[in-house]
Amino acid sequence: MAVSNDVRLQKYMAECGVASRRKSEELIEMGKVKVNGHIAHIGDKINPKKDIVTVKGKKINKEEKLYYLMLNKPRGYVTTVSDELGRKTVMDLIDIKARVYPVGRLDKDSEGLLLLTNDGSFANALTHPKHNYAKVYRVTVRQSVNDEILDRLRNGIEIDGRKTAPCDVNIITQEEGRVVLEFILREGRNRQIRKMCEAVELQVARLKRISIGPVKLGMLQTGKYRQLTDNEVRKLMRSSNPPTQKEE
Repeated sequence: MAVSNDVRLQKYMAECGVASRRKSEELIEMGKVKVNGHIAHIGDKINPKKDIVTVKGKKINKEEKLYYLMLNKPRGYVTTVSDELGRKTVMDLIDIKARVYPVGRLDKDSEGLLLLTNDGSFANALTHPKHNYAKVYRVTVRQSVNDEILDRLRNGIEIDGRKTAPCDVNIITQEEGRVVLEFILREGRNRQIRKMCEAVELQVARLKRISIGPVKLGMLQTGKYRQLTDNEVRKLMRSSNPPTQKEE
């Protein structure tokens, strides 16, 4: 019996380093992907050895060398491959020939640890909702913080009609009118920490992500990047598959 070489189009796009599977699906839905000259559709399968796939008119090929990068993102850069408004993107800081893309995001005014790759399987593992990486942030706020505020943040804040998951929040340093908090989150909603702080009337002056799962930013300088070590990649992949827990 012949073995089929066909793969899902969005999976192939991710393996070629175009974007994550989810973002690849969005590109397909927008009509920006063609297979052998014909507009592709969600659910299409292709044979990588025979079919020609183009994204926005450019032929894509599977990268031979896989890259796993850690960037210390500065403030003022958006976490996208390109920006229609002409703003600086994190890709302006990366100088390699391969077409890597960000895994997850940090908003324009936030800084710190950001991962980039051209390995679709790796990106999919890190961004899949079932994988609950602990992400650690250092957040500087201008107002004072008391136990009531800490309890509210820890127990969950309603954002856009849905309560955030319980998280760890602790005071690192506290001065007159300036407090540095450590947030440990296991979910990643849009501008989550900023919205949580706004709900308890805290003004965020600085927000920096310092670790994702077992990988720490360390002493990497702002605006610089480096390859993850093989051990760091292995640890991320292992921790992306936590034991299944029965829901209460």
